[in-house]
Amino acid sequence: MTPRDEDQVVFFESSRFADPETFRGASAGRVGKRHRPTTSLLAAAAAGVLTLAACAAPGEEASVLEGDTITIGVKFDQPGLGLAEDGEFAGFDVDVAHYLAGEMGFDREDVEVAGVTSVEREDKIIGGEVDMVVATYSITPERKTEVTFGGPYYVAKQDILVSADDTDTETVRDLEGLDVCQGEGSNSASRITDGLGIDATVSDAPSYSHCIDWLGDGRADAVSTDNLILAGFLAEDPSAYRFVNYPFTDEKYGVGLPYGDVEACEAVNKAINRMYQDGTAGELLEEWFGSTDLELVRTVPQFEGCN
Repeated sequence: MTPRDEDQVVFFESSRFADPETFRGASAGRVGKRHRPTTSLLAAAAAGVLTLAACAAPGEEASVLEGDTITIGVKFDQPGLGLAEDGEFAGFDVDVAHYLAGEMGFDREDVEVAGVTSVEREDKIIGGEVDMVVATYSITPERKTEVTFGGPYYVAKQDILVSADDTDTETVRDLEGLDVCQGEGSNSASRITDGLGIDATVSDAPSYSHCIDWLGDGRADAVSTDNLILAGFLAEDPSAYRFVNYPFTDEKYGVGLPYGDVEACEAVNKAINRMYQDGTAGELLEEWFGSTDLELVRTVPQFEGCN
């Protein structure tokens, strides 16, 4: 579908993995308002189909499940996970998003996909611009105060990517004194300095695609984030980079939902369970990452619980 002029995405940033002009014509869907209805007592009474006791409070937002359409935020510059190219989104997260939406009761034509960056994921959900986010969105205690998470739908591991000619970096401790890049809104590199006490310099780039550019031109010595993200970039140019393959944290990829939407969260968890049970998750992992050296996990992750 082609978005109307007033619905075009305006939060795209320049990177070598996606051209802004191309992305504006991508199947990103409408991103102006959340497509979930609000329920008022007056409207319910006029319709004569609900009793006062069964109605939501005036202005109360219904569950994502009650909308006619659903808008899902995905990454647009992460190869293998979410990449906008030739007017379409493609990647593991994109396929997962469509599968979940289908299991939640939405027809394919009623699913709209919008590009989001790491730093704006909470804002897009809270502001109602997207209904759901499937975008390498790690579940953290801080984020759970603003967003309700379904899942995780996958548990990745944090790892390290360096230039191909770097033969010295073998473990996370070897990052001491080096410049480590992370995407804005991420806390991956901060886990190295704050969590592990390693004296590395953290550089915040607008996105991880920019981090890869910085690694390529020498502005950064390493990029550290989830191994699925790194594997996607490595597959784009395997001769330029080296995957250290030293996993050191768990990254639980959650499905971001409006805070308090327990009904949708429970539906998401049921869909994730089915996705693994029917073999779809394994097929998608093999399709997008089977050519890498990653040890892929094909069993249902332990859910966090909806609250």
